[in-house]
Amino acid sequence: MSKVKKGIYSFLRGSFLTDESALKNWKVIFFIVFLLLIMITSAHNADKKVIKITELNKLKRELRAESLDTETILTRMEMESSIRRNAKERGLFPSETPPKKIKVTIKR
Repeated sequence: MSKVKKGIYSFLRGSFLTDESALKNWKVIFFIVFLLLIMITSAHNADKKVIKITELNKLKRELRAESLDTETILTRMEMESSIRRNAKERGLFPSETPPKKIKVTIKR
């Protein structure tokens, strides 16, 4: 067998994990597995944060739209014509006589 075939055959058999120098190989494998677990955990946390940001942006858009609707309704209610109409429905009319100024003097 050639050296390359022997190397591939020994790798496939897993002899690099059972040789005398296998302890070094196991340490490297455990380190790589540990890094992969950290990477997977970080990716999941990042996905959760992206989903949360998307939900919050959707809620923000909904609240902004509701705020604009409320502001529009309030602006219409504050218009003079709307106030006059509501006052007329309640039986209130503008005064025929102009208001008079009241002057208060304090004597000491």
